Amino acid sequence: MDMQRLDALIPPPIVAGAAVIGMWLAAPQGVRALAPPALRLGLALALATAGAVFAGAGLGVFRRLRTTVNPHRPTKASALATGGVYRVTRNPMYLGLALVLAGFAAWLWWWPALAGPLAFGAYITRFQIRAEERALERVFGDEYRAYCRRVRRWL
Repeated sequence: MDMQRLDALIPPPIVAGAAVIGMWLAAPQGVRALAPPALRLGLALALATAGAVFAGAGLGVFRRLRTTVNPHRPTKASALATGGVYRVTRNPMYLGLALVLAGFAAWLWWWPALAGPLAFGAYITRFQIRAEERALERVFGDEYRAYCRRVRRWL
């Protein structure tokens, strides 16, 4: 096994789904009435669309490179993605999920709901991204280390 025991255990979309459920269950239902529906919906859609664009662009680069998108098998990567959206962030798919969660928080219109995307980011950084980084460093060595110096983990 190429990752520590607890690393990369839960697929990132499941973690994001758990965040959505937690945000929904924690948010009082009445607070949404405090904001105009068009404002809530517009902000939510803008953030979710930005998230989908980041995630889709990251997936597109992986597809063009014909490398694995499986977050549990980073050592199977056949190419290091450094172009396109990967010039802006090393983790566009995770950033995309976080932005979708931020959009959901906007739709809920309850500021504590922002804990959802923040908790997602903290969890994914600790248990997914760091494991992937260790694996990619082993596979790509100096090329990956140089890339990490040029591009931030998130933004």
